[in-house]
Amino acid sequence: MSLKITCVFAVFGGRTLQYRLGILAALLAIVFTPSVFAGQLYVGAASVSITPDRPVALDGQMMTRISKDVLTPVTANALVLETRDGDAVLERAVFVSCDLPYIVESVSVAARERVKERVPDFDVSKLIISATHTHTAPVQETGIYEIPSSAMQPAEYSDFLVARIADVVAQAWTARKPASAGWGLGHAVLAINRRSVYADGTAQMYGPTDKENFRGFEGGEDHGVEVLCFWDADGKLIATAVNVACPAQEVEGLWQIDADLWHPVREALRAKHGSDLVVIAWTGAAGDQSPHLMYNKRAEERMRELRKLTRLEELSRRIVAGWEEAYEGATQERHGDVEFKHSVQTIELPLRVVTDEEYANAKAKVEEYSKDVTKRRIMTWHQDAVNRYERQKAGTAAPYKMQLHAIRLGDIAITTNDFELYTEFGVQMKSKSRALQTFVIQLSGPGTYVPTPRAERGGGYSAIIESNVVGAEGGQVLADKTVEAMNALWPAP
Repeated sequence: MSLKITCVFAVFGGRTLQYRLGILAALLAIVFTPSVFAGQLYVGAASVSITPDRPVALDGQMMTRISKDVLTPVTANALVLETRDGDAVLERAVFVSCDLPYIVESVSVAARERVKERVPDFDVSKLIISATHTHTAPVQETGIYEIPSSAMQPAEYSDFLVARIADVVAQAWTARKPASAGWGLGHAVLAINRRSVYADGTAQMYGPTDKENFRGFEGGEDHGVEVLCFWDADGKLIATAVNVACPAQEVEGLWQIDADLWHPVREALRAKHGSDLVVIAWTGAAGDQSPHLMYNKRAEERMRELRKLTRLEELSRRIVAGWEEAYEGATQERHGDVEFKHSVQTIELPLRVVTDEEYANAKAKVEEYSKDVTKRRIMTWHQDAVNRYERQKAGTAAPYKMQLHAIRLGDIAITTNDFELYTEFGVQMKSKSRALQTFVIQLSGPGTYVPTPRAERGGGYSAIIESNVVGAEGGQVLADKTVEAMNALWPAP
């Protein structure tokens, strides 16, 4: 951030001290207004497969699933943004979107180290790795599932993944060239709030909606299709980022590797705009959202069958239609010289406190499930809550630290978080942002749920202590700090 230094000499003959102080305050407001310099945009993009070549444990369910085959490849897709003033680099950011459930810390750390080796000129603190939240992609962590030795082990897959992330960043870095950018907003009904609320105030994820005591859904929804487009100097579309508040988990229970809804989206966009188009998938704040149907199911399925589409094809059709709606606007306003600023800071979020009762319940579950090796995943889920309580009691529990990225690209803002963040917080960020349009990228970290206060009261999976390292209090801190970081990139109104 630069300061506009202004020297002003004035004579205030006959003016009061109060008047002079008012003038001085106005001048200081101008002097200390943050500036973001425009520069020529350079863009590079690339895509690589992160699909293993043999059976692997699949993440996202409480039981162990070993992949039987590959339905569609899972990929890592990279986007490099850079602005220059002549030969001088003004700003950079690198995004990598992976068809994975979430991004474990060890993978992020190792990937940054490997990228630094491959691209020494890049400040790897400005590397953003995020996940689409498919539940049919490989496990990255050792010890949370009982995995047979015949399958690829998590440590081996993580090494493979890190190498591929470094490869795709290096490829995108080499591909940088002058480009223009455009942005637009479309709409698609994809995700529905998946937390059913009942007459007694309790809530349940995927709870039945045909029960007599069903009263409605716990939260709102976000049907925006936020789109970024990038064209080369010849006007060819080379990359697009698509941001929807919907996790890629329509086919979450399969025993095959699958990129879920993003594969048909990529195929459809490439069919129209070229096979080398790179599609960056960003999942918006959607911790309480899902593409699974919650009501009107028979009518929805009838219409899908009349269209002769699978459920994934139907979701893809909606995303592509929303993308086309946004593209129509984006293509009319292409920006080669853009204001670009990327701020990175580490923020601390308060942990959700584990109560004595929650500790006792979690400990009992650990004892129950520890007797059955097939229950290791659910046992470790409860064990984490026990461990957190014990650190809390010992006074060694530290706040959750998260790297927060805030980016200004022309009129739009982009921000990140580690979590499966409830949609209400994302709507807050968008509503309070000074940007014309705001992209919220969740799952740039381990991906635990962050619920709202109402969800904590309602309970149920995704809002109980085992599901939440950071609770509603921390979610509000995150929302407030995110808005503050984004708005610092714009002058005060």
